[in-house]
Amino acid sequence: MKLYSPPLSIRPRLLASVPSSLNEILLMRSIRFIALGVLLVSTCGLIGMKVADPPGKQLQVFAEAFLATLDQEQSTKVTEPYDSEQRVAWHFIPMPTRKGVALRDMNTAQRTAALRLLRTALSEAGYRKASQIMLLEGVLRQLEGPGSEARRDPQKYFVTIFGTPSDTDAWGLSFEGHHMSLNFSCRGGTLVDTTPQFFASNPATIMTEVEGPLGKGIRVLREEEDLGFELLESLDDQQKEVAIIASKAPAEVRFAGEPQAKVGDPEGIRFGRMQQPQRDLLKRLVAVYTDAAPEPISQQRRELIEANGWEKVHFAWAGATKPGIGHYYRIRGQSFLIEFVNTQPDASGNPANHIHCFWRDLTGDFDLPNGE
Repeated sequence: MKLYSPPLSIRPRLLASVPSSLNEILLMRSIRFIALGVLLVSTCGLIGMKVADPPGKQLQVFAEAFLATLDQEQSTKVTEPYDSEQRVAWHFIPMPTRKGVALRDMNTAQRTAALRLLRTALSEAGYRKASQIMLLEGVLRQLEGPGSEARRDPQKYFVTIFGTPSDTDAWGLSFEGHHMSLNFSCRGGTLVDTTPQFFASNPATIMTEVEGPLGKGIRVLREEEDLGFELLESLDDQQKEVAIIASKAPAEVRFAGEPQAKVGDPEGIRFGRMQQPQRDLLKRLVAVYTDAAPEPISQQRRELIEANGWEKVHFAWAGATKPGIGHYYRIRGQSFLIEFVNTQPDASGNPANHIHCFWRDLTGDFDLPNGE
């Protein structure tokens, strides 16, 4: 899907026309407005708009539009030097505050510009996941009860820009909060890295009736879990002996918060030892992670896997082989690492109903060589 961008002269009017977003329901409306607006512009074309450039240029245009909405104090908080240590300081745990400026501390125009910037950085599927993860904070607030309002806030997600958006110099973007950390690095007008890419979901399945745009039965990371189980169940006994590396799942994904993933030798069953239907399932599962990025970037990810050889990709499992009990998998290629874990209970105490998962770039996250 091609994206279009309005000229700077008409952006403020477009931003100011969006209704106020004061709670998770209105935030959802704002999120949908961004997605619909991008879709309408991309399919119909609007007078005064032009076909956007590749993802790096798109990100630059919308980052500049976002910065133009901020006052001086906000601009100071939202921007950091490109070589700041904060650029590689990422995490997904609840925190009182984070680097950058939170959506809740923005006015309508600023918040809309921030969400539009996020939409540009992700595919439609990736943006939908990000939106729902933010809205899950409203679900957690209901499940945890009074006193959790400050901790569980769908607008407690922070935007930081590192360096100056440019088609020549290096610059970066972070969008981060509880259960989400998305990091983007641009150089020479090109989006060169989109990792760490971390998504999580608590509850993994909403078990009870709740108020708001997300209801009972919603599973934000359904494909990540279901395709993992489907692939495991497709293996015969001999294949499972190789694929299952531990009877108990680890408590957490590895390398959480670390700038680079320091992996050892691959474990589990190799792609070459799978039958064709199993290989197809593994490719579908990997695509769930690659395709959170815009199509040109997800295509680059897939092409790099092909270039390095699917034969070198390994799938490993740990823990229970049925839902509801702690389980974990990792997929390791030459250029990437996927990890998924579901071991923690949700806010209501339902076991193994709390997912963490990521995509890491083994050539180096944050556009840095793996080793810095």
